[in-house]
Amino acid sequence: QVQLVESGGGLVQSGGSLRLSCAASGSMFSRLVMGWYRQAPGKQRDMVAEIRTSGSTTYANSVKGRFTISRDNAKNTVYLQMDSLKPEDTAVYYCNARLVSAYWGQGTQVTVSS
Repeated sequence: QVQLVESGGGLVQSGGSLRLSCAASGSMFSRLVMGWYRQAPGKQRDMVAEIRTSGSTTYANSVKGRFTISRDNAKNTVYLQMDSLKPEDTAVYYCNARLVSAYWGQGTQVTVSS
C-alpha cells in the first residue's frame, strides 16, 4: 500500500510559477512510475506528466516546455515545477503512483488568475 500526500498548490497570476510536491509512504518508491494528473471542473482527469524509474519522462502537449517533473528517490518525493502558468492550467492536480496497482493522492488546487 502506498499513501501519497500532495502539497504546493495555490493561487498564482498568469505567467507565474508553482512547484507541487508529492510525498509517498513505504519502501517501494524507487520502483514506482510516478505521475501528475489534473482535473478541471466538468472535465475528465488527464495526465500532465509522468516519470519512470529510469528517469525518462512524458508530458502532455499542453505543458511541454513549461512544466518539469522530477523525482528524489532518497526523499520518496516527486515534484512538478510549473512555469509560465496560464488560466487554462487551473485544476485540481493529483499525484499518481503505479506498479501493479495504482494509487492516488487527495489532490491539490491550482488556480491561475488572468
